[in-house]
Amino acid sequence: MSRFLGLIPARGGSKGIPRKNLVLLAGKPLIQYTIDSALKCRALDRVILSTDDEEIAEYGRQSGVEVPFIRPAELATDEASTRAVQKHALQWCATNERAFPEALVTLQPTSPLRTGRHIDEAVQRFQQQRADTVLGVTPVQDHPYEIVGFSDGTMHRAMERPEFVVRRQQYPPFYKINGAIYITRSSILVNQDTGYGDRVFEYKMGLEESVDVDSLDDLQTADTLLRTAGLKIESRST
Repeated sequence: MSRFLGLIPARGGSKGIPRKNLVLLAGKPLIQYTIDSALKCRALDRVILSTDDEEIAEYGRQSGVEVPFIRPAELATDEASTRAVQKHALQWCATNERAFPEALVTLQPTSPLRTGRHIDEAVQRFQQQRADTVLGVTPVQDHPYEIVGFSDGTMHRAMERPEFVVRRQQYPPFYKINGAIYITRSSILVNQDTGYGDRVFEYKMGLEESVDVDSLDDLQTADTLLRTAGLKIESRST
């Protein structure tokens, strides 16, 4: 039985960027970056690809990941939740292989700058903290204390700032879930419709590492970052 099962969810449809998972990014299909990071890390016992698309499935097989099933069409719509996709993968393994991993490590292909090192470190944090869930996060650029709304001439804050907090240096840290890494105990995913369990911890990642490709602008940003990183590596090796 695998302790940590890597899951790459990659459906064929996409509104913002057509065929997003196979679109070229710095010379490689977007999904290849996540496949590479998953296969290079040491923490994952197994990596599977969940897709409804035969072309993506074949690409995954040729790239070295397992594609043990084709995801049902109803789990590949805009309305289908990630939790439903996770539960389907775990239930398929339990039914067809009588295997149930300790935790599922979900790696979305839209995070091309997440590396194998990040996955290994997140799994290590999961183990050290005896966590139910570890989430990849990045510091917010706009603190909740500074976010306001207006209604009929009245301003209200997203989060009320305590009176004793008068300087930004006193603000407590807040983070945004970046979508790069989700590690959750399989029992929680299967038995709960929502939530991450009682013990939830963060795995902190930098802003550049946390780029999430959802639009053409995101794609351009990721392309620039990856090409710059490639030039730095080439420069060090010559």
